Amino acid sequence: MAKNTTKTVASWEAHSSKAMGFARLDEEAFPVFAEGWVWLVGAGPGAPGLMSLLCYHAMQNCDVVVYDALVNPDILRWVRPGAELEYAGKRGGKPSPIQKDISYRLIELAQAGKRVMRLKGGDPFMFGRGGEESQTLAKAGIPFRIVPGITSGVGGLAYAGIPVTHRDTNHAVIFLTGHDATGKMPANVNWKAIATAAPVIVMYMGVKNLGEIAATLIEAGRPAEHPVTIVSNASLPHQSAASTTLGEAGAFITANHPPTPAIIVVGHASDWRELLDWYGPSLRDNKIG
Repeated sequence: MAKNTTKTVASWEAHSSKAMGFARLDEEAFPVFAEGWVWLVGAGPGAPGLMSLLCYHAMQNCDVVVYDALVNPDILRWVRPGAELEYAGKRGGKPSPIQKDISYRLIELAQAGKRVMRLKGGDPFMFGRGGEESQTLAKAGIPFRIVPGITSGVGGLAYAGIPVTHRDTNHAVIFLTGHDATGKMPANVNWKAIATAAPVIVMYMGVKNLGEIAATLIEAGRPAEHPVTIVSNASLPHQSAASTTLGEAGAFITANHPPTPAIIVVGHASDWRELLDWYGPSLRDNKIG
């Protein structure tokens, strides 16, 4: 098996150019980003180095980038010269464009013959409204491509030394959002079932409503002593993490006001953090990640 692998690598290298590093990618046959198309792209949890090759490729070929509030500005500096940048960020409690207007803007740009890059933090389909936007595009007959991204509930937690699954801790995990379209705790979630369905809960956009959510989970049978870890600005040089318990979570938020955006972990996955906390000060000088 090893010999065959070696021959394959040697054969590939024999037919490749002498280009080194990222220059070798210039010879690759990336998919065409055609006029009138919309690419819904995930930029990852924050660190520019965590974007995908297809994300970078789209940046080099688009005519306009419609980007979200959670996209790191350091990523936007890699957009090709001459491309337009349009902000379409949505942040809780702040004036924001409505989703319908964003979707219609994508259609308008595509119908004008633009190559439209819709750039989102994390992954477009993980609480990123990508499903709604692609649905609107499909109904309007606009061709589109989905480019997944590393979501903060997995990649961001990895930067905090928290494995979202571990065979000695949990074989299951629940991902949920901490607010609905009104900004309140989601009412259409079966909190009683979620409270005991998985050993670990990973919560997006939940800082504002954490006290109410914690009380609901405890009432539904989740132990009050379960650990809660709040990871803010995951994968960025100013990343921070704070720990409390489910029973004390509400008071902790009120007293400390942890920075947002933040990802919240309920359960013992965070027990590994002290041992696996690899992203220390010596590594944070590099803004790429």
